[in-house]
Amino acid sequence: MQKPTTPPSGDTLSGFCFAFGAYFLWGFLPIYMKMLSHFPSAEVVAHRVIWSVPIAGILLILMGRTKDIRAAILNPKTLAMGCLTASLITTNWGVYVWAISTDRTLDAALGYYINPLFSVGLGAIFLRESITRSQIAAIALAAAAVVFLAVSNGSVPWVSIGLTVTWGFYALCKKQLPIGPNQGFLLEVLILFVPALTYVGWLTSQGQNHFDLSMTYNTWLLLGCGLITAVPLLLYANGAKGLQLTSIAIMQYIAPTLIFLVAVFVFDEEFGQARMIAFPMIWLALVIYSVSMFRNMRSV
Repeated sequence: MQKPTTPPSGDTLSGFCFAFGAYFLWGFLPIYMKMLSHFPSAEVVAHRVIWSVPIAGILLILMGRTKDIRAAILNPKTLAMGCLTASLITTNWGVYVWAISTDRTLDAALGYYINPLFSVGLGAIFLRESITRSQIAAIALAAAAVVFLAVSNGSVPWVSIGLTVTWGFYALCKKQLPIGPNQGFLLEVLILFVPALTYVGWLTSQGQNHFDLSMTYNTWLLLGCGLITAVPLLLYANGAKGLQLTSIAIMQYIAPTLIFLVAVFVFDEEFGQARMIAFPMIWLALVIYSVSMFRNMRSV
């Protein structure tokens, strides 16, 4: 029987489904995070790490790729890069969890809207990737929106900036990690596992741990942190393999758009006059960036 061929576009249906699943889950992740808002943010992050380990580990065992992890751990350079990406993703998770628990979901959405533009700038600076005038204009417009918000509100939107910077540098450093995305994720959570377990142990000794073996509602919520953390990341990693860069770049707007809708219509967060101006500026910047990207793709 003849094997199915990949469409001329370079995109596959499986790649689209995997990527869409990842962005869809990320888009509605704030609803689950809000259910965890009565826990300290650090405790939630610790459980995201702990319960991601078995999920990512089982997947690699099924794939027969556990040798890659052993090789990475024994390679000082790879291990050092893994420590860097692990610290960046932990910081990103911490800011995100705290933002949702303190009713700053709109700031989180703004951060992930800005991220593609920030990544373009990082690519130009650190990877010497070419950047067009339109992309420079888009980055400048996004920066102007952030400055406008800071001036209007009298404070820097550090949640948005924190999420943008940590995820942007995480993606940049992840490119330098010489192992596959699934193996890289397991390496990161393995590096974080001991500190996370130590922190949970300290909470237990202080009588502040919300996880217990009686399988209460709180326990099930914390157990679920593994699924809601690992599954979207693994879906994304596999989706990116089956899609062109342009396709995956455009699809990444799905998550912040859903986060934005959840913040406004589910959490009833105040949009405010400043955001009514800043968000359209960001959306316009993304339109300029996307049009420029498509033009570059057609000219190749």
